[in-house]
Amino acid sequence: AARMFLRLLSDIQWRAANPKWRRMTSSRRSTSTTAEPHPVSLPAQAQVVICGGGITGTSVAYHLSKMGWKDIVLLEQGRLAAGTTRFCAGIVSTARPVSIELKMANYSNKLYEQLEQETGVPTGYTKTGSISLAQTQDRLISLKRIASSLSVMGIPCEIITPKQAVQLHPLINIHDLVGAMYVPEDALVTSANVSLALATAASRNGVQIHERTSVSHVTVQKGRVTGVETDRGRIQCQYFVNCAGQWAYELGHSGEEPVHIPLHACEHFYLLTHPLAEPLSSSLPTVVDPDGRIYIRNWQGGILSGGFEKNPKPLFTEGRNQLEIQNLQEDWDHYGPLLSALLRRMPGLEALQIMQLVNCPESFTPDMRCIMGESPTARGYFVLAGMNSAGVSYGGGAGKYLAEWMVNGYPSENVWPLDLKRFGTLQSSRTFLRHRVMEVMPLMCDLKVPRWDFQTGRQLRTSPLYDRLDAQGARWMEKHGFERVKYFVPPGKDLLDLDHSKTFYKPDWFDIVGAEVKCCKEAVCVIDMSSFTKFEISSTGDEALESLQYLFSNDLDVPVGHVVHTGMLNEKGGYENDCSIARLSKRSFFMISPTDQQVHCWAWLKNRLPDDSNLTLEDVTWKYTALNLIGPRAVDLLSELSYAPMTAEHFPSLFCKEMSVGYANGIRVMSITHTGEPGFVLYIPIEYALHVYNEVMNMGQKYGIRNAGYYALRSLRIEKFFAFWGQDLDAFTTPMECGREFQVKLEKGVEFVGQEALLEQKQNGVYKRFTMFILEDHDTDTDLWPWWGEPIFRNGRYVGKTTSSAYSYTLERHVCLGFVHNFDEKTGEELVVTTDFINQGEYEIDIAGQRFQAKAKLYPFSSLFTQRRRKDEVELSGYQRE
Repeated sequence: AARMFLRLLSDIQWRAANPKWRRMTSSRRSTSTTAEPHPVSLPAQAQVVICGGGITGTSVAYHLSKMGWKDIVLLEQGRLAAGTTRFCAGIVSTARPVSIELKMANYSNKLYEQLEQETGVPTGYTKTGSISLAQTQDRLISLKRIASSLSVMGIPCEIITPKQAVQLHPLINIHDLVGAMYVPEDALVTSANVSLALATAASRNGVQIHERTSVSHVTVQKGRVTGVETDRGRIQCQYFVNCAGQWAYELGHSGEEPVHIPLHACEHFYLLTHPLAEPLSSSLPTVVDPDGRIYIRNWQGGILSGGFEKNPKPLFTEGRNQLEIQNLQEDWDHYGPLLSALLRRMPGLEALQIMQLVNCPESFTPDMRCIMGESPTARGYFVLAGMNSAGVSYGGGAGKYLAEWMVNGYPSENVWPLDLKRFGTLQSSRTFLRHRVMEVMPLMCDLKVPRWDFQTGRQLRTSPLYDRLDAQGARWMEKHGFERVKYFVPPGKDLLDLDHSKTFYKPDWFDIVGAEVKCCKEAVCVIDMSSFTKFEISSTGDEALESLQYLFSNDLDVPVGHVVHTGMLNEKGGYENDCSIARLSKRSFFMISPTDQQVHCWAWLKNRLPDDSNLTLEDVTWKYTALNLIGPRAVDLLSELSYAPMTAEHFPSLFCKEMSVGYANGIRVMSITHTGEPGFVLYIPIEYALHVYNEVMNMGQKYGIRNAGYYALRSLRIEKFFAFWGQDLDAFTTPMECGREFQVKLEKGVEFVGQEALLEQKQNGVYKRFTMFILEDHDTDTDLWPWWGEPIFRNGRYVGKTTSSAYSYTLERHVCLGFVHNFDEKTGEELVVTTDFINQGEYEIDIAGQRFQAKAKLYPFSSLFTQRRRKDEVELSGYQRE
């Protein structure tokens, strides 16, 4: 292997130094770049203008035209498929850990398979299958988790031995492998041809396509898209779709109303070789070696091999307008580690003759998931970009979901993990993006065990208490750019060891979190929950109440000082938001929402509240620090700090009152904890935060107070069967499906959004039901842990997936939450799920291919609730948002 590497290296050095080779490759790259005439003038107006003629833009055009929209113009600044799409490796892989990405890739695969027959354009589609290799047991566990998800979706997949892998691909060196995953229906395509085929079909359906046309900016009036300015004139339009790839960021910032699209380009390298002496079969499966950071596919009898190096090279940070992407500068030194990995994995390639090292830009996003959806600031401005080197795999499915979104107002699947509104303006800093993508690109191959955190772009949004908590051993995670405490490391613990304890099994923080949970139940804990989104809605008249009554499902016409748990629903009755609203006065309301709702909820409210100068919506997230006091001694502590009685008779559950704590005035105290445990949340003006925290900690010593983090909170809320938005609840889940009928007032005398859908469900029944599972034959110390996304089986048949899980220190069992469906055995059609259907089944939870028996419950253990609530809020009043 060493001799072979030296031969290859000398070959590479000769090519890099030889002027003739350089001239030959540069002439190959620069073909057909001369400007072409514009035979057809641009239309003066259109319903939709799409910017970008790569695989995402053509996919959106294709699907919109399929859905009946014809007045569409697609603009491409160069030639169709001449950007990143032209350089794609052409691998269509469904092996994705995120459910929505898996569904997009599966749809893309099926679409591409029949596209050539539909359009007559050769797409190069070949079903080769793929083999993902595992060099470690942890990697094999992650592959088994993916395999479980693929199997229940009906995608053929199996975990195989190294010997089976070499039978499928004889060139693989298996000496360091512990196993592999084989997906036989994965495929290869010629990505540029797929894009041209989609464009051809769209054109036949009436879409106008104009090449050599650059968009300078999008015009927005009164918060809505009105037109597009190009180098060939203006087009008036109702909808604009930014599919500009790596230029999407610049294009978003080009208008008067900036649309923040956080992505950044990095150089991406892959090697092309001449055919081997014995050309490789076109049916050989693609090989993905994530531990070696490489992928290998056959290419015209030779191979194409690229990867994701540990030290990526960001580019175009300063912005750059380039018509078509050319092959960037070759960098053999940089590609060297990937070449070494290739030769270790396939040492039989000793006769390898290199044709070219391709270096092309790929755009990456801050969280490794693509970006789609409507801008929160400009109605009608849609985005599909940031494919993280998976544009071919996602292109078909992503285009379909975005087209559905535009035509119907919502896609057919929950795409919140990909929604543009999961980001705020804070993720659009060029410095942040440059640093984050340098971490993201290696993470494409890194093993991602549960609860891992990004290391770059941190300490961006912090509570005023950050330094104080950090000095006490806080270990941090990040949500929507906000630093939040996971747990506190006690003095004397090995901090370094804990920071690196990443595993699919029992984690090293188990006992630490257990101690925090115990304190919450027996004494009092304080959790900094400042990251929650906080809005104030007020009016001079009754406009605030009337608007909120229409937008929320519960009755908000309650006495001043009361707190209401309620959902903000869409027309289908699904949760767009799950929140608490306190009535501060007759005309003023204080709304608490999940951390990652800050952009989404703001946009939802702004687009639906009446345009009335008497009505005010203000984001006050930054104005208040929130301290959650949890535990039976919280009443005593707060009574002593405020010189006011805090017992249930004087301060009932779900009540809000402004109080003094210590020397500080104007603190909003709410008798909720988001855990089902007794206690209060204090919303403190930020200038008083440190004083109040110090007072709480000093006075709390006699009551056994300690700091706690979100891991303890998660354990408490899950054992109480509380769902939270973004994981358990989403836009496709209604209150009727998750046992929250009591948070809906169908007869409140005011029509509200989603009411019709809920009345229909009440009459006809629901097709899924939120269920709690307690694992019964699971050994916490030695078995793999459930985290979320595990398949649920009822009487041996698949019925759904878990949405969240945690260890219950009270029950001394793992608890999983998830939705149970009732699929018809013959047709697969969804049937009504009844209480009897849930109660009469035998359940198992699949953790990485191993099934564990579980007991299903539709209601929490009443013994866990240590405090009774108001009569109208019974035991199920709990809710949670993380």
